Amino acid sequence: MENNTEISKNIAKNLIFYRKEAGLTQAELAEKINYSDKSVSKWESGNGVPDVYTLMQMAELYGVTLNDLVGEGTPVLPTKERRGLRGWIMLLASGIVWLVATCLYVLVRFFKPDADWWFIFLYAIAVNAIVIIVFACVWKYRALNFFAVSALIWTGMLCLHITLKLLFQRFGGDERPLWLLYILGVPLQILEIMWGFFRSRLRKKKQASKGKDKEKSAENAAENIEKTDDKEATE
Repeated sequence: MENNTEISKNIAKNLIFYRKEAGLTQAELAEKINYSDKSVSKWESGNGVPDVYTLMQMAELYGVTLNDLVGEGTPVLPTKERRGLRGWIMLLASGIVWLVATCLYVLVRFFKPDADWWFIFLYAIAVNAIVIIVFACVWKYRALNFFAVSALIWTGMLCLHITLKLLFQRFGGDERPLWLLYILGVPLQILEIMWGFFRSRLRKKKQASKGKDKEKSAENAAENIEKTDDKEATE
């Protein structure tokens, strides 16, 4: 019993630490994981321990591992520092993209100084957006992913516009209404917005259904315990 009490207190200490690092109140955390604030208060007071699924939910929410929540000792690498590190990684990756674009521009201008290669930097914006989309998908930054996809859509349309215009100027041909290309971006942007709303609603429904299932399983477990206690008392 003493070991269980110590484990509960250690988990409670970690839960309080990471919740405060995330800037959440008990009520806000309870809403995000579909529990009551009384349950959160009970866990943080050491009078109970969340189930494994709930701990995994909180670990994902805080951007830490499951071991960080249940392990002993002082918690390390809190959420803010982890997010800061990820931000620096994205900045470094973006810097590499622009370094490559700059080197390519200088190299091309060195051999063909009369050519106009400024649109290389325009393509760098699209490539940078793709890099950010990859990181946002891996780390589940939904808002950043939305803005990066939007930037990719419209930058892609602009790159296509500039490329076709240069090709027409070089090889001749009639002027085309290239502005029509941007009409393609409108349905793509609408689809991106609809997909964001759909994904958000789907996630909330899944969390709600899982929360109900956990409440039912908890009630069933409590009923089984009461039945067992009644049988033992009768015997």
